Amino acid sequence: MIVIGLTGSIGMGKTTTATMLKKLNCAVHDSDQVVRKALNPYGDAFEEVALTFPKCWDKKKHIIKRDVLAEIIFNDAGKKQILENILHPLTVASQYKFIRTQQRLGIKIVVLDIPLLFETGADKRVDYTICVDAPYETQKRRVLARPNMTEIKFKAILDAQMPNAQKCALADFIVPTGMGMAYSYAILKKILASIK
Repeated sequence: MIVIGLTGSIGMGKTTTATMLKKLNCAVHDSDQVVRKALNPYGDAFEEVALTFPKCWDKKKHIIKRDVLAEIIFNDAGKKQILENILHPLTVASQYKFIRTQQRLGIKIVVLDIPLLFETGADKRVDYTICVDAPYETQKRRVLARPNMTEIKFKAILDAQMPNAQKCALADFIVPTGMGMAYSYAILKKILASIK
């Protein structure tokens, strides 16, 4: 079995690329989805996050207000590290479980969609890495089209992430996503053919 790590900064087209990889018969694990599930009221990280960051805990609705949590960690590197220490072990365990399950099913290529692939050292746990890339103006347009997104938030997110150019330099393969989906799909097909 081949394990690929898929990464890229916000608005670079990672979700669309992951969908294309599924169409190309790859099993895809979504780390963001694991985190969302872990922060749900009965999720594995809910209680610890609620108690560690009480400002984001809406006790009446029994939910974690993700926007408040995001504000807390974007302005404090120490608190961001604390949150990552809670969530990363859960995500890694989910990835290993996913790989084992897909292996039993006879799946040949597994893709781990990990936004912080290089930042967390997860690239050491995969066979190949793919980074999605698009021009800055395309990225900005995509991100600002999201609900409740502002230029200030967008800049804060970029400042908190490893620059995409650096991710591309570290990756084994780059998929350009600003030239149309058909082009990106063709590049992905070539990458998978060369890996196989």
